[in-house]
Amino acid sequence: MPAPLLVLGTRNRKKGLELLELLAPLGLAVQTLADFPNSIEIDEDRDTFAGNATKKAVDQALHLKQWVLGEDSGLSVDALKGAPGVYSARFSGEGATDEKNNQKLIAELAGVPLDKRTAHYTCYAVLADATGKVRFECQGECHGRILLEPDGEGGFGYDPYFEIVEYHMTFGRLAPAVKRALSHRGRALRQLVPEISRLLAAGEWR
Repeated sequence: MPAPLLVLGTRNRKKGLELLELLAPLGLAVQTLADFPNSIEIDEDRDTFAGNATKKAVDQALHLKQWVLGEDSGLSVDALKGAPGVYSARFSGEGATDEKNNQKLIAELAGVPLDKRTAHYTCYAVLADATGKVRFECQGECHGRILLEPDGEGGFGYDPYFEIVEYHMTFGRLAPAVKRALSHRGRALRQLVPEISRLLAAGEWR
């Protein structure tokens, strides 16, 4: 009997790996959209993380006829009135890259002192079944601040600038296991794991 399949609604290999490690104890077969050449592009046109995550999960599940975990995440900086928020991945405009997004972020925070550079990451996750029905949704947050200079080369996105103040370390420097424990994505997925276990035990995963 093959393991139940869960499709992660992302083509981002680093994000996929992070999600895979968090879900590993469940015994699921986990794949990303990169494993499905027929997967569709989802236009992230909602104005909330919840809206984008739901669209990614439901539309992709309906198309692939598979259980899909859609998630939307991003960085909100208090001094920028919550920006980049849902636009985190495309903050620097067309052709956005992690490097360009970070350059824009730091430029917009020029002159803002360290104690005023508070920020938080948000992850909203939605699980949709193979019929496109939403079966569970959850949110995780992680609070910190944006440094003046990058520190560390781990992670992705804004991680080298995002410092967990209590640890005096950025997501770019934290060991992967520690990041999984503290991150917004880890906090959201830990809410999801028992629900997936319940669905599997109840024989509802089909």
